[in-house]
Amino acid sequence: MSRKLLLDLETKLDELISQCTSLEKENARLKAREDTWQQERTRLMEKNEIARSRVEAMISRLKGLGQQS
Repeated sequence: MSRKLLLDLETKLDELISQCTSLEKENARLKAREDTWQQERTRLMEKNEIARSRVEAMISRLKGLGQQS
């Protein structure tokens, strides 16, 4: 192979390595964001369940008050 072809190949490999490194960093950032969103989702689901339970309890109490009348 000629010197120029080897230099071109080396340049392309360096670019690929750089791009791969960049993609690995981006992937790590995206995974961290996904973890954060999953934690937030879990927290919101828990709050929703608490709210649902409270509403059901209030409805039951209201029905009980209506039956006492």
